[in-house]
Amino acid sequence: MLKMLKKFNWKEWLMLFISVVLIAFQVWLDLKLPDYMSNITRLIETSGNSMGEILKQGGYMLLCALGSLISAIIVGYITSKLSASFSYDLRKKIFKKVSDFGMEEVKKFETSSLITRTTNDVTQLEMFVAMGLQMLIKSPIMAFWAVSKILNKSLEWSLITGSGVVILLVTVGVLMIIVFPRFEKVQKLIDKVNNVIRENLMGIRVIRAFNAEKFEQNRFEDVNNNLTNMQLFNQKCFAILNPIMNLVMNFLILGIYLIGANLINGAGMIDKINLFSNMVVFSSYGMQVIAAFLMLAMIFMILPRAQVSAKRINELLDSDIKVKDGHLVNINPKEIGTVEFKNVSFKYPDADEYLIKNISFKVNKGETIAFIGSTGSGKSTLINLVPRFYDVTQGEILVDGINVKDYKKEELNNRIGYVPQKAVMFTGTVKSNVGYGDNGKGSISFKRIKESIEVAQAKEFVENMENTYDSHIARGGTNISGGQKQRLAIARAIARNPEIYIFDDSFSALDYKTDATLRKNLKKYTKDATTMIVAQRIGTIISADKIVVLDKGECVGIGTHKELMKNCEIYREIALSQVTKEELENA
Repeated sequence: MLKMLKKFNWKEWLMLFISVVLIAFQVWLDLKLPDYMSNITRLIETSGNSMGEILKQGGYMLLCALGSLISAIIVGYITSKLSASFSYDLRKKIFKKVSDFGMEEVKKFETSSLITRTTNDVTQLEMFVAMGLQMLIKSPIMAFWAVSKILNKSLEWSLITGSGVVILLVTVGVLMIIVFPRFEKVQKLIDKVNNVIRENLMGIRVIRAFNAEKFEQNRFEDVNNNLTNMQLFNQKCFAILNPIMNLVMNFLILGIYLIGANLINGAGMIDKINLFSNMVVFSSYGMQVIAAFLMLAMIFMILPRAQVSAKRINELLDSDIKVKDGHLVNINPKEIGTVEFKNVSFKYPDADEYLIKNISFKVNKGETIAFIGSTGSGKSTLINLVPRFYDVTQGEILVDGINVKDYKKEELNNRIGYVPQKAVMFTGTVKSNVGYGDNGKGSISFKRIKESIEVAQAKEFVENMENTYDSHIARGGTNISGGQKQRLAIARAIARNPEIYIFDDSFSALDYKTDATLRKNLKKYTKDATTMIVAQRIGTIISADKIVVLDKGECVGIGTHKELMKNCEIYREIALSQVTKEELENA
């Protein structure tokens, strides 16, 4: 928790310092009230005092109460602003950190957990800063000051007050031991609930198609019941605290007055007045001491969960990013548009076997290289190493003659137009989705967006939409078809005008006619760019300058279509399984 508070900036530390000063002032004013009350008691019980003197002491009490109120309002405002500012900065840091994550880190934390850490965990810390810090500062100041005020008043009263404090501390300590370990489980269960809900919403069509609503409902109920039961246990434990607090406070008041009555009964007249005055003061200070420890108990209700949340956020912020950013930026390499693999091998983190084994090839500017192979042969994994979604385990990948690890990520990405296997659409319009990202060259013009949509064979369906290029696109592109999403994703890559195009099985949702027309126009439009294509269809890659055939992560053939038909048995089997021998010979 202390590590989290160190993330305060200087303005937040200044606000915290002002809060401490005002809280100390507020406590001083609160503890002055019993003194004035004692003075009023003496003035009333001794003769020769005017009403003016009594009202004067009452006026001081009103001023103290008013000053305490104003201080409390200012502290409340400052801590609210402090907590809001702190949570704003924290969410910003978390978002920036997560944005730098590679695929390995995302899989390690899981999306549902990252969402919980950014929302629920930050809220727990915000609540602690807004409420807990006030009590954390106020309670020790009040307890110390109040104890110092009553220390020399009476041994008997001090002992009974100390007994009440011990009972409270033991109660809080036992509750902390029981409840604290369960708060971490609560946050993990919230992750699970979040995960089940996300999966349910994302797979709603499959769930309905297979009549699995009951199964999913039972699955949700399991995790929801676990979370509810854990929360109920925690709340039941903390529910014990309130009656014990009230019991201690009431017995303390009763004890003070019983002891006071006994002392007054055996004292002389003058001593009786002093003892009665001291008893009134002591009961007030005793309540202040108990109130201080009551606030500490409230902190112990907020602190454990905040502590767990702080630990989870620190775990996220302190996590080591495996794909490190390079140092090269604004470079002018000797080669343009080249991609070279040198003895590249790769295995996923914690995996035992290599998925890619000793792959070497080079593609030059203006050339098209394609990758084909059976399912699970490593095609997508291979092509995803170029934009550094993962780093190679062995060997190296060169873009424009420079190792991709040496590039600043932004610099490397500015050279690449990437179309993923599963087209991703963002909430917005057709125009905003195609013009997404500026490739380091400023915003993409509307003219270029229209050209890109036309090349990607998306012009017809876009212009038939109600608002054409300003038509709404739902999150994930749920209001358009799979083929339409793929064409818009291809248009997005074209609009960037990069040196290197990467198409990761990006033509699979297109019919043969659209596929052929798109590739024909794309070849003209991108004649000066390097193109890397992963595909399952022979027709998609048949005209490529080089075709790499993969089998179980190994390169079993590389060459043109005609060369591979003669020399590569696996390629020939794939080709003949899709088209006839006569069609291949005429290709």
